[in-house]
Amino acid sequence: MSEVLNIEKIAEIRANVIAEISKSSTEEEILKLRIKYLGRKGIISKFLRNVRDVPIDQRKVIGQELNILKQKLEMLFEEKLNEILNASVNPGKEISLKDVSLPGRRKTIGTLHPTSKIVREICNAFLPMGFQVVEGPEIELDRYNFELLNIPKDHPSRDMFDTFWVDWKNNNGEYPLLMRTHTSPMQARVMESSEPPIRVLVPGKVFRYEATDASHEWHFFQVEGLVVDKGITFADLKGTVYEFARTIFGSDRKIRFRCDYFPFVEPGVDVSIDCFVCEGKGCRVCGKTGWIEIMGAGMVHPKVLSSVGYDPEIYSGFAFGMGVERIAMLKYGIEDIRLFYSNDLRFLKQF
Repeated sequence: MSEVLNIEKIAEIRANVIAEISKSSTEEEILKLRIKYLGRKGIISKFLRNVRDVPIDQRKVIGQELNILKQKLEMLFEEKLNEILNASVNPGKEISLKDVSLPGRRKTIGTLHPTSKIVREICNAFLPMGFQVVEGPEIELDRYNFELLNIPKDHPSRDMFDTFWVDWKNNNGEYPLLMRTHTSPMQARVMESSEPPIRVLVPGKVFRYEATDASHEWHFFQVEGLVVDKGITFADLKGTVYEFARTIFGSDRKIRFRCDYFPFVEPGVDVSIDCFVCEGKGCRVCGKTGWIEIMGAGMVHPKVLSSVGYDPEIYSGFAFGMGVERIAMLKYGIEDIRLFYSNDLRFLKQF
C-alpha cells in the first residue's frame, strides 16, 4: 500500500467524505460519491482488502474502525439521498431507498427430479431384500463394458449398443475407453473385486449414440441388479422380480416371463407385468396386449462367471436391468421421455 492505514487516516477520510456529502445537492452527485467510497473498487473497500498489510497488533482495531466507518457512510448516503428526493418530489414525506410497498418474494421449495425419485423408490424396494447399492464409472473400459460380459469385438450383439467412444488411443493403437452403454459393467467389476455371496444394485447414467424421439434418449438412467451365490436358481429371480413389481406398481400385479437374448445371461428373459391401467384387458398404455415390459433379466452366463475367476460349477446367479425413465413413464403416465431433460419446470414441479 502506498498510504499508511491507521486511525488518523481513517479519521481524515471520515472528515473528507462528510464534507463532500454536505456539499452535494443532486441525486447523481450522491450516487457518484457512494461509488467513490463504497463501490467494489472504492476507497473504503480498497482499505478493507488491505487490512492484512497492517501490523498484527493494530489489525483488529483498524478493521473495526473501517467497518464502523462503512456503516456510518451507508447511513449518511441514504439520509442525504432521502433529503434530496424529499425536497424535489414530495415535500413533507420521507422517501426511503427501500420500497416497502413491494410484495415479498416467495421462497420456492425444490423437489426431487422424477428420475431421482424413481431411482430412490427402486432402491428402497430392493433394500429390504438384502441388496447393497453401489455405483460405477460413467467412462468405462471396453473390457468391462463388453468383453467380460461375453461380448467380444466381433460379436454381432455389439450392434445393439450405439456407442460413444472416447478419442484416446492406448499403446496398441486401440480405443479402449467409452461412455458406458449400460450399467452391466459393474457386474464384472463387483465380482472381480469380491467373493460371493453378492447381492448388489447399481443405479447410474448410461449413454447411447442414437436419435432422440418420444421413447429414446441419448442418455438415460438404468438400474442393474446382480445376485451370485451357491444354489441360486431361476425361482430366486422370479421371486425377487415379483416382489419388486408388487412394491412399485401395486400389490396385485401379475408377472410374465418370455424368452429373450442378452449375451451375458443364459437363459435370458424379458419381464412384463399385467397392465395396471386396464387390468390386463388391453389399452393404449399396454398396446392392447394387456402386458407392459419393465426389464430384461436372466441367469448369469457361465462365461461371465469364469471370466472373473468364479467356478460356474459351484456358483450361479441372476441379473436384471431396467430403464428408470421407462418405469417413471409407466408409473406416472408420461408419454415423452424427452420431458425428463427439457428443464421445463411446469413438468418437473408435478413430481
